[in-house]
Amino acid sequence: MNKTVMREVVVPSKVDEMKKQLSKLTAKGDLLYYALADLAGSLSEGSKKILAEKKIDLPSFEAEYEPWYSEALLVVKQVLPDRVDDFVKQYKNEKRKEIDYLTYTISDALLSLTTRRNGNVVAEPGTAIPKMQIQVSILKSAEKRFESALFDISEVLQSDIFDSELDAASELSKKGFYRAAGAVAGVVLEKHLGKVCSTHNLKSRKKHPSISDFYQLLKDADVIDVPKWRFIQHLGDIRNLCDHGKHRDPNKDDIDDIDELVEGVGKVIKTVF
Repeated sequence: MNKTVMREVVVPSKVDEMKKQLSKLTAKGDLLYYALADLAGSLSEGSKKILAEKKIDLPSFEAEYEPWYSEALLVVKQVLPDRVDDFVKQYKNEKRKEIDYLTYTISDALLSLTTRRNGNVVAEPGTAIPKMQIQVSILKSAEKRFESALFDISEVLQSDIFDSELDAASELSKKGFYRAAGAVAGVVLEKHLGKVCSTHNLKSRKKHPSISDFYQLLKDADVIDVPKWRFIQHLGDIRNLCDHGKHRDPNKDDIDDIDELVEGVGKVIKTVF
């Protein structure tokens, strides 16, 4: 007696680790900000007292800023690409024609560069403190944006799981397990439509809504048009043959329908959001 064992697919997610690393990077930026202020002789006594009370040792700005900058820049590029130029400009300004208070950068501070005009100091390492503050602020904005992007990341992971399940359904069909193939594809379709309804805050009055309930909700809310509604309805009918048509097993005449169901569900999960 053949038994088909369905096991829950567990996809290891690195989301929590990514959040943890980004939080550490932001915290390191705060410490580097204070380290630069300390290096420039501008760290307030109040800040020194708080750091001492919390037993926080400041990093070496000269030794640890560059590695932090490289890592932080990658984050900004990936999460907040529209702020990359602003982030880079605080570190180095390739287009400047002279060095003054506005064009002085963090790279100048790393060189302990001081500029004077008529014997007066125009810019020195302390001038870069606001630049460092801007970089940390941009990174914190990226951290907030990352939080909102976690939904998109979870969607990608969910899509990967669905693709794997559809691959399994296709293999079942090839081996003659047509009812099982249709049932698996149907489950994927139901889960995806339920997820889409949840995304659009659409709720069924039924305690356990079905595929037909989900696609009707989506049609009524204009999330899907009539042709797509009819297409999903057709897929639902094929799924019902596999899942509920217990008066007979799907036969060779139904094979094309089963394959159409698997392929159709693949299209739906990639086009209906």
